[in-house]
Amino acid sequence: MLSYLHAFHAGNFADVQKHAALVLAIRMMQAKSSAIACFDTHAGSASYDLTGDRALKTGEAASGVQKLWPYRVHLRSDDWRAMFDELASGEGAGGRMVHYPGSPRWFCRYLREQDSLTAFELHPAEGETLADWAATRSRVRVFQEDGLKGLLRHLPPRQPRLLVLTDPSYEVKSDYEEVGHTLTRAWRKCRHGVYLIWYPILPGRPHERLKGAISASPLRKVLCSEITLNQPPQRGMSGSGVLVVNPPWGFDSRLAAMMEAVADDGCLGITSTVDWLVPE
Repeated sequence: MLSYLHAFHAGNFADVQKHAALVLAIRMMQAKSSAIACFDTHAGSASYDLTGDRALKTGEAASGVQKLWPYRVHLRSDDWRAMFDELASGEGAGGRMVHYPGSPRWFCRYLREQDSLTAFELHPAEGETLADWAATRSRVRVFQEDGLKGLLRHLPPRQPRLLVLTDPSYEVKSDYEEVGHTLTRAWRKCRHGVYLIWYPILPGRPHERLKGAISASPLRKVLCSEITLNQPPQRGMSGSGVLVVNPPWGFDSRLAAMMEAVADDGCLGITSTVDWLVPE
């Protein structure tokens, strides 16, 4: 479907979790000098205007990055500081965030000379905006096509290592199973790759179909990070999850520490769990 626009949800609590996991994975993988091929299967835009009509219509950033940003004085770990270095560019008058980086921009901030980013976006307007942003960035390629099919077409990469972010809208119920099956096929093409898969936690828990598909697959070493709101809304997401296939050693404890640090009701007001969906 082409109706989904992430601008309505940019900077919400789920984005904070997803991008914290992404930045942590990139930085940990870059402890080694060998090149990384990065893929963003549902890239959206590179940046989002939090003062625009779309973001203000839902107001979701208010319970996400707008709470996180003033709380940063309490978050002194290097892992959180890496997030704030990028977020600082979006600060406006009065200390509030006016722009929030999309996943391509998070990737691009950490690309080294030997790394690359391949981004997919099916929505015509979003794809055009993304392509314009990437035009001056030599290590970024943009394709306007289905990201799951595009990922499989480009694997295995020529670089020795792989990092993939997959975060569909899940507007179509079959997306959960399709993501699980695509991940299995991608893993067969590149078994050493690190794969991050985001999903929403919604009434009826449809994400269990995704987790079930992966649990029944040959994949091993799959980490599951979930956060749930202590005061969930009556409608919509009550939480957010990220599955990480082949996480770097120590990733689980560092991500758990990051999420616990913002669990306080004075910040995101969440309950966080990090555990193995499928052990090694």
